[in-house]
This record gives sequence, C-alpha cells and structure tokens, in this order.
Amino acid sequence: MLKSIKFYSVSDEYGDFSNFANYPIKLRKKTWPTSEHFFQAMKFEAMIDQNEIRKAKTPLEAARKGRSRKRKLRNNWESMKNNVMREAVSAKFKQHVDLRKLLLSTGDSILIERTDNDSYWGDGGDGKGRNMLGRILMEVRDEFNH
Repeated sequence: MLKSIKFYSVSDEYGDFSNFANYPIKLRKKTWPTSEHFFQAMKFEAMIDQNEIRKAKTPLEAARKGRSRKRKLRNNWESMKNNVMREAVSAKFKQHVDLRKLLLSTGDSILIERTDNDSYWGDGGDGKGRNMLGRILMEVRDEFNH
C-alpha cells in the first residue's frame, strides 16, 4: 500500500508544499511573493486587481483579496483554475532546487492537502475532497522524474 503524506500548515514537516509557503516565483514577467499570490491574482483580468494582490503583504491577505467578489472574476476562471495552479506549482518547484529535492524525496507517496475548509484543493478533512493541489503536486513530481 502506498504511503500518504499530509500537509497543510507551513509549519508542518511538508508545509513547504502549501501555496502559503514563502517561496517567490517568477511568472509572466513578474515576481510573486508566493504561489498563492499568483493564483489569486490570476482570477482577474484587470491588471490593477492583479497588481494589488501581488503586493499583498501576506499570502493570507492575497487569498482574502482573491476571494473578494468586489472585483470582476474572469468569465472562464472555473475552466482555467487548475491550469493556473499547475503553472504556479510547477514554477515554484522548478525555481527552488531545495523544494524540488523535498518533492522528489516523497517517492510515490500520495500527497494530500489535509484541510477541513477546502474540499476542492484539499481533502475536505474527511478524505472525500478532490485534493486537486495534492494531485497537481504529484503530477509535477512525475514530470521531474521523467
């Protein structure tokens, strides 16, 4: 049976897998403080919204701004969000060698974002969530292995 590795808080053993972990990424000609900043900013077409989120002082602040519906969400966000997450995660692990080593050290373990508050990106707390962040991490790991 495959081993599973659960992560969520940046202070956990595998907390660096979290989008809140402090690893800047360079994407689309800009530097983003975290993958969370990039992901949340891409929800919006307006450059003013993207820049405001990119300049958020913390990933939590970026997430709050990205979840606000005071801004106009991209029409096609639902169909593109997985690809945006994949772009962010891939960049994070390509641009930080230490992180890539940590990811590769997980072998063929199942990676699970363990959280009660998200049944799409995480496991929903009961293991019934889609765990899309964990799946993307495993896809990125497979790409590095091939």
